[in-house]
Amino acid sequence: MALTGAGISVESGIPDFRSENGLWSRYEPMEYGHISSFRANPGKVWKMLLEMDALLGAARPNPAHVALAELEERALLKLVITQNVDSLHQKAGSRGVIEFHGHGRTLRCDRCGNRVSRESLRLSGEPPLCGCGNAMRPEFVFFGEQIPREAYAGAVDAARSCDVMLVIGTSAAVAPASHLPVLAKKAGAAIIVIDPRDIEIPSACIDLHIAQSAGTALPAMVGALDELDT
Repeated sequence: MALTGAGISVESGIPDFRSENGLWSRYEPMEYGHISSFRANPGKVWKMLLEMDALLGAARPNPAHVALAELEERALLKLVITQNVDSLHQKAGSRGVIEFHGHGRTLRCDRCGNRVSRESLRLSGEPPLCGCGNAMRPEFVFFGEQIPREAYAGAVDAARSCDVMLVIGTSAAVAPASHLPVLAKKAGAAIIVIDPRDIEIPSACIDLHIAQSAGTALPAMVGALDELDT
């Protein structure tokens, strides 16, 4: 299985939210990214969400996303657990994906539960309203919200049963996703980190650290498999 974070999508033109050019360098996370902020002033938060929507809408899968889809096609990768909300794994062809923090393909009303497709809406400077009159929000997890129960349970089960976990483009600093490599290691899995940075998983949990970008390392892995098959 693979656990992916913001780093895998940087090469698709989506800066890490916490990087120098990321959204949180211009929008205070608790002021714009917390669910209580959205509920108190959806119009204010919507300005940030519109910028985020445009960024995600323009992004396309990069070679790392494509390589993971190829590994799944070869039955070598069973599942991707992603902390990203950009849907790039699915766009690249991956079918087994758990979206730990949700996605932006639909918008939801927290009052009545109504959902609408993002593609069916022409977004403007004000948040779209549900038929009940409540402001609709993207289907991803804001600060202050719980991970969806089904996504959390599926991720934990996968971590405890996998043989190998690829940890790709995530600092592993944000719980509860950061617990998944530790769970996998305790269950006997090998942990392979693909990231040019040092990450916050305990070093004793890491069997191999490939200090390259995902867009470099993952296609090289697929290429090495091709050579083994010839």
